[in-house]
Amino acid sequence: MEFLSDAVVLSRMQFALTAIFHMLWPVLTTGMAIYLVIVEGLWVKTRKPEYYHHARFWSKLYVLNFGIGVASGLPMEFQFGTNWAPFSEAVGDFFGSILGFEASMAFMLEAGFLGIMLFGWSRVPPIVHYLATIMVAFGANLSTFWILVANSWLQTPAGGDFINGKFVVADYFQAILNPFMVNSVLHMFFATLETSLFVIGGISAWYMLKRRHTAFFAMSFKIVLAAAIAVTPIQIAIGHLSAEQVRHYQPSKLAAMEAQWEDIPAGSTADWSLVSLPSNKTESNRFEIKVPQGLGYVLEFKSTLSEPIRGLKSWSQRDRPHAIGLIYYAFRIMSGIGFALAGLMLVSVVQWLRGKLVAGAIADQKWLLRGWLFAAPLGYIAVESGWIVRCVGRQPWTVYGELRTADMASNLPAGEILASLTGFAVLYSVLFVTTLYFASRIIVKGPNLELPIPAVALKPGVEIEPADHEPNRRPTEAQQ
Repeated sequence: MEFLSDAVVLSRMQFALTAIFHMLWPVLTTGMAIYLVIVEGLWVKTRKPEYYHHARFWSKLYVLNFGIGVASGLPMEFQFGTNWAPFSEAVGDFFGSILGFEASMAFMLEAGFLGIMLFGWSRVPPIVHYLATIMVAFGANLSTFWILVANSWLQTPAGGDFINGKFVVADYFQAILNPFMVNSVLHMFFATLETSLFVIGGISAWYMLKRRHTAFFAMSFKIVLAAAIAVTPIQIAIGHLSAEQVRHYQPSKLAAMEAQWEDIPAGSTADWSLVSLPSNKTESNRFEIKVPQGLGYVLEFKSTLSEPIRGLKSWSQRDRPHAIGLIYYAFRIMSGIGFALAGLMLVSVVQWLRGKLVAGAIADQKWLLRGWLFAAPLGYIAVESGWIVRCVGRQPWTVYGELRTADMASNLPAGEILASLTGFAVLYSVLFVTTLYFASRIIVKGPNLELPIPAVALKPGVEIEPADHEPNRRPTEAQQ
């Protein structure tokens, strides 16, 4: 329990806790906002009530996630001033301004139009409301952009020099367009979208398994499946490109991801480690299951390596990651989930082509729907695992190759950090349970298919097509 008296370790634990918890919420809001743009766009075009009811139902889950995301994000950013003051002083001229852009450009844009999106249905014309929804989605994803710009710069610093321990910006745009930026932004964008698609698909599957509003949720299920056909393979491809960048710019992280201790020269073959038990103490893998000549195929799609791979032993203990097992398995969890979701998408497409996903038959596809229900939380696990690889694999550096994490922590008493860490753990546990409770209430209650179309959306002489209702459902007194 020596770590309880280590201020640096406790500050890292606190930041990890707040970051992991915060990440759960914007992952869904950024992706679900795009889904809301799709369904509301279909409503504006067709005026079919079911699209309107989809927009109203899913926006409830959106705003719940948005609120918790804001509440959990603020304490995380405050830690740069409390627990990591030397870091903020060293890189604040660039890193601080990027976080400021995220708040002033992205968050304010999203928050500014959110009120219209939630409460403006009967107050503004449909096209104005649709514009507000688009701006909310744009703001949410712009936030992702700026956060990934900041984090990518930590991975591959560019655009200036460190002078007397402080980063001096020479070219602001070069710093923004650092080598990791483009792939990182795209990888996270598709990660949030893929996670949201499978969450929406999983919730829709739950309703159809319960045979509630089957026709209604068959529609949302097929919308997300159509989007997943493009998103899942693109995400895998971008993930591979990101791994290639890690190989080039952060070879110590790649060695940790593969638990590779020895150097591998160019022109040779190398086995790929499928399962292993890495040991820092012995600088070896105590147990290992390998795929013969697999590493070349994983990295270059061929058996022989065209470039050498440095093993962990080529760095001193001080200059390489220590949590090898965590990085190794987090990478495999992330990758495995990506391929599993792609496989589920392919099976679903086959059933769609066979005509098994029509409203009258989809509820009978129990194993397929259970697969989607099981897949709903997997995107979250993949995203969290990816960030573990990204940030833990960067250690022992806060800014890769420039600033060490141990030197960037504030000089605070360990007891005070432990107290705040405990407080965050308790508070976030309460927030998590509370959020699940309110989300479950929204889901159990289900969509209100009796919700009238806003009067501002009605055009003289145009009849609105009635929404589908469940068979054998008794009409309400008002309908009678």
